[in-house]
Amino acid sequence: MSAGIAGVFFDLDGTLADTAPDLAAAANRLVVERGQPPVAYEKLRPVASHGARGLLGAAFGLCPEDAEFPALRDVFLDYYEADIAVHTRLFDGMPQVLAALEAAGIPWGIVTNKIARFTVPLVAAIGLAPRASAVVSGDTTPHAKPHPAPLLHAAASAGVDPRRCVYVGDDLRDIQAGKAAGMITVTAAYGYCGDGEPPETWGADHLIRHPAELILLLVPAAVA
Repeated sequence: MSAGIAGVFFDLDGTLADTAPDLAAAANRLVVERGQPPVAYEKLRPVASHGARGLLGAAFGLCPEDAEFPALRDVFLDYYEADIAVHTRLFDGMPQVLAALEAAGIPWGIVTNKIARFTVPLVAAIGLAPRASAVVSGDTTPHAKPHPAPLLHAAASAGVDPRRCVYVGDDLRDIQAGKAAGMITVTAAYGYCGDGEPPETWGADHLIRHPAELILLLVPAAVA
């Protein structure tokens, strides 16, 4: 697949970086403050890609339409912002993937539904800001994923043809957005993957279970 690849874009939460520990910590801080026992990490991790909606839904059984949701969301986001990169790390194998892309001269970037308030400091904290050819947040364009606009914006920012790009993500929205943008899609089944349809059913062009598989898929010469 490497022949002719012009660029590679990654979702952030659950694909490029393991952000769930810090998101879960913010949610459980709220839970404990309200006199409840902490929620098991295993319950919170699958919904981490869905941000406040997912975490507060799992922790409190709330949805955005509930009256108490907005106030809890605001406190949750403040807690998360204050400790946004305490435990967050790139997934094992991902540093090598990025290094292989850079060595091959293939630009890479980040396209996330996380709003810029959180994306910008997080990407800086994990050392990727100066390396990414494009960083597109959930509020960069008028539409977030699964709309293709963020991916098309990323390709334009990186100066590459979206039809020659790859998008890697751990949520059905990512695959839908990638296909709508005309990109090759890769499901990151090692990520959070939500609590809906299994990732094998999303219809991506490729599915990987460890970031290291991307090197063979995208830059096979690096392992020759």
